[in-house]
Amino acid sequence: RLVESGGGLVQPGGSLRLSCVVSGFYLDYYVIAWFHQVPEKERTGVAYINTDDGSTLYGDSVKGRFTISRDAAGNTVYLQLRNLQPEDTGLYWCAIRRGLDFVVNPGSYDFWGQGTQVTVSA
Repeated sequence: RLVESGGGLVQPGGSLRLSCVVSGFYLDYYVIAWFHQVPEKERTGVAYINTDDGSTLYGDSVKGRFTISRDAAGNTVYLQLRNLQPEDTGLYWCAIRRGLDFVVNPGSYDFWGQGTQVTVSA
């Protein structure tokens, strides 16, 4: 099970930290990812983390602004969002897939959370 939290309304240039609590998995060889979705568009991967070695990958639009990390216990994955812009508005989903490849296709992820809404507006 994956449960996201931390979304909300923020002004342009602001920050938020999203959390994804993962339960029911032994997190040895998985990729946990955050996806972004706006209405009538496909989900787009923004950040990925490998649970084996902690390596990460970011989408081009968020490099230098978003940071994905995992807590010491290993069952919570964070997405720190900085310098938020109106185009970052949307639903943010946490997802998990078995394996260590950074797969960008959302259809390859096996389990998803319920999503958390981020709205960037003045």
